[in-house]
Amino acid sequence: MSMLTTNQTPVTEFILQGFSEHPESQLLLFSCFFSLYSVALTGNVLIILAITCNPALHTPMYFLLLNLATMDIICTSSIMPKALKGLMSERNPISYGGCMAQLYFLTWSASSELLLLTVMAYDRYAAICHPLHYSSLMSTAVCGALAAGVWGLCAVNTAIHTGLMTRLDFCGPNLITHFFCEVPPLLLLSCSSTYVNSVMIVLADAFYGIFNFLMTIVSYGFIISSILKMRTAEGKRKAFSTCSSHLLVVCMYYTAVFYAYISPVSSYSAEKSKVAGVLYTMLSPTLNPLIYTLRNKEVKAALRKLFPFLRN
Repeated sequence: MSMLTTNQTPVTEFILQGFSEHPESQLLLFSCFFSLYSVALTGNVLIILAITCNPALHTPMYFLLLNLATMDIICTSSIMPKALKGLMSERNPISYGGCMAQLYFLTWSASSELLLLTVMAYDRYAAICHPLHYSSLMSTAVCGALAAGVWGLCAVNTAIHTGLMTRLDFCGPNLITHFFCEVPPLLLLSCSSTYVNSVMIVLADAFYGIFNFLMTIVSYGFIISSILKMRTAEGKRKAFSTCSSHLLVVCMYYTAVFYAYISPVSSYSAEKSKVAGVLYTMLSPTLNPLIYTLRNKEVKAALRKLFPFLRN
């Protein structure tokens, strides 16, 4: 039963707290966040252009990397414009509809990235452990189906969580203790039962956080075992170089996720969640293209071909 009574007015907008508790750092934070956002957008757009325009990069690994870059753009763009605006103003309101839209696109892209990292681990497993069957294990059809499955499954999952959120009553207070709309702080503001939402969050955490992490660990267990069995040092070096970038991204992303989100809503910490939010919505999308391009000769060659002025 709804707890909304005649004395309570439904919330039509929320206030994003952002980093208002540190007014002396607002300008510094704006400069840092704007720089990170600019580098994230530029880097991921360049990766998409390099892969799209270079036929030599039309392989499963780079197709998945293109999807990762797209997810990073959606993730950071769903929250950064509003967060930057909040750092330049004393009050940062967001409409109820805007909050639900932000929640949807952020959750969709972030959960898709977790699932895609597992698919990318499988791709590296197939390439290193079963090189003779790689073309069939990761054919164009299989690759396309995996990517579509990631986007589709996460879109449905996010629609369920957002739909459950819209069924809740919000009757004040309306201060979200974060710099973007996120499930845990929103649940704390609800004046109706959040039991179903909490159960669904636990199930999502189990699948996206724990199951996918274990699948990735298993894949890399087989990969490392295969590399150690290789006879030549050159073969080991080449095999490790094809998966080291992905392993670095996985470690970075899961660190942020486990740091703040694999925990009950009741133990939610605003400060901890803000730090994790910065890690996976700004730092990760910024570092991903740098990690993949700086450590990848093929991507660097494609960028030089696309932009001749980079050759020097």
